[in-house]
Parts: sequence; structure tokens; C-alpha cells
Amino acid sequence: MMTGMDEQVWQPLVTVEGRPLLGGEGRYRLLETADSGLAYLIHYPAGVASPPHEHDHDSIVYVLSGRLRGAVDGVEAVFEPGDSVLHPRGVTHHVEALTDSMWVEFKSPLPGRPPIA
Repeated sequence: MMTGMDEQVWQPLVTVEGRPLLGGEGRYRLLETADSGLAYLIHYPAGVASPPHEHDHDSIVYVLSGRLRGAVDGVEAVFEPGDSVLHPRGVTHHVEALTDSMWVEFKSPLPGRPPIA
């Protein structure tokens, strides 16, 4: 069931895959959940980063605003609005907000445990 953005509450985001974020905290909204996966809206203020981590699902990031620097399996890149990147299951990656940044993150299959909190 779809809900309006104004009805959703932001939740604090302080860990990714059980590891604390670096440089502060972000926030997230769970957008949708299905048997096959889920979608989050994620916001990191400038300077906040995820530590290097991997997970039991594929994750596709679609940048809505800001600038992110990230690495997947040691390959670095900068991402801006309209860019997307795949974090494959089991592959080490991380992301850092160079400016206040927001993105949608799709995770499939449905993670075995909550990937962010």
C-alpha cells in the first residue's frame, strides 16, 4: 500500500549492517516492502559515511540530490543526482556524503535482518 511522503516519519540511521556510521548520523524512511525486497529513502548530511561493509542482498542506489563518493570492491566514483550504482551481495562497499545527499535504495532479495537502524 502506498503512503504519502508527508505521512511517513524519518527514523534515525546510526548503523549499517551492525557497524556505526562515521561522522554523524543519517535518517531513513521505509518506502515499500515486498516478499522480494524493499526500498528506503536515505538522507546523509555532508560528512556522514558508511563504514566498509557487505550484505546478504543486492542493493541499488539511485541518487536524488547531493553528491556521494563511494567505492565498490575498491573502485571509487562520485555520484550525483540521476546516477545509480549497484552494491552486489557479498561485495565490500561504502558511501560518503560530500554534500547533504538523499537517495532511494532498493534491496533484493528481502534482507535476512534489518540492514540499517
